[in-house]
Amino acid sequence: MQRAAVYKATIAGGLIAATIDIGSAVLISGHSAARILQTIAGGLLARASFEGGLRTVFLGLLLQELMGLIIAAIYVGAALSWPALRRRWIGWGVAYGVMIFLVMNYVIVPLSAWHVVPHFSRASFCFNLLAMLLFGLIVAYCAARFAGGGRGEPALLRAS
Repeated sequence: MQRAAVYKATIAGGLIAATIDIGSAVLISGHSAARILQTIAGGLLARASFEGGLRTVFLGLLLQELMGLIIAAIYVGAALSWPALRRRWIGWGVAYGVMIFLVMNYVIVPLSAWHVVPHFSRASFCFNLLAMLLFGLIVAYCAARFAGGGRGEPALLRAS
C-alpha cells in the first residue's frame, strides 16, 4: 500500500470526523463551539480552561483534531493488516464507533484532569453514542476510500 494513501486516509478521516464531532457536541449540548472546545482543553486544565479565553479554545481545537488523527491512525493501521476493515467498512465503522465511545467516556475522560465518569441521561447517552458511531463510520469510510477498499473505493459506491 502506498504511504501517501495511508496518510490521506488518516488525515482525511481524522480531521473530518473530529470537526464534525465538534458540531455534534454543539447540537447535543446546546453550548457554543467555543465552550465545547474549552471543555476539551479541560482535559488538561480542568476548570481553568474556562478562564483562558481564545487560548484555551485553540488548545481544545488542537487536542480534538489530534485525537481525531490518533483515532483514525489506529483504524487505518489495523485496516492495513486486516483488509476486511476496508472492504466491510460500514459494519466495522459502527463497531469502531462503539469502541471509541467506550474508551473516550470510560477511560480517557476519567484519566483526564476532569477525573469524572460522564453521567448520561437516556437521551444524551443515545446522542453521544450516535455521534461516536458517525465518527467511526467517517474514519472507516476514509480508510476504505483512500487506503483501498479492494477495488479502489468502498463497495457501497462502486457502480454495478
